[in-house]
Amino acid sequence: MSTIDLRRPHALTMKRARLAAQKVADELSRDYGMTSEWDGNVLRFHRTGVTGELIVDRRHVELRAKLGFLLAPFRHRIEEQIHRNFDDYFA
Repeated sequence: MSTIDLRRPHALTMKRARLAAQKVADELSRDYGMTSEWDGNVLRFHRTGVTGELIVDRRHVELRAKLGFLLAPFRHRIEEQIHRNFDDYFA
């Protein structure tokens, strides 16, 4: 099993940070067919072969994902997309 662990500081309000996190989740859904749901300030997402969470804090966001065997070879491509999303929404 492969993992992705990213942490990014931000200067957004909590409301704007949660909206940005939702936009990241929407792109993950569109690009990879993931579903997501909020649990407090944690956005949990999943699909066959992937589980993870996007934690929204006052000063940073943190993404933790576990990729199954079939998606592990695409880890770097997925991670690059998430970095771009973070650059777009949390800059």
